[in-house]
Amino acid sequence: MRNTLVRPALRAAGAMVIGAMLAVSAPLLQAREALPAVSMEEVSLAELPSQARTTYRLILAGGPFPYDKDGTVFGNRERLLPAHKRGYYREYTVKTPWARDRGARRIVCGGEPPTQPETCYYTSDHYNSFRKITP
Repeated sequence: MRNTLVRPALRAAGAMVIGAMLAVSAPLLQAREALPAVSMEEVSLAELPSQARTTYRLILAGGPFPYDKDGTVFGNRERLLPAHKRGYYREYTVKTPWARDRGARRIVCGGEPPTQPETCYYTSDHYNSFRKITP
């Protein structure tokens, strides 16, 4: 008998907590989406490491790329790049000397066709920060 009284009370309390959490988080989520784009630091192509310049030339030439993931869709889950529809951005590996794997350096480009990107970004820290590449 005790369980039959406790369970409905726990469900009701849980529903109240979830409702309160949603009420508090909804405005925060809306505010996050409404934030204006943050100005991004720029870097000239000449300032990038030689491996990044090589990758950039491969992007414009359409490959061939050394890694299978090169040219795949970049989801921008970090939301550090300007918002666009899924499929707009593609990522490319920038070789890191002496790295046993793909390393942390990438170029992410947006636009169609991929060989004529509207804009490209460089990250040396695996998507934690980006700099806009200026030719």
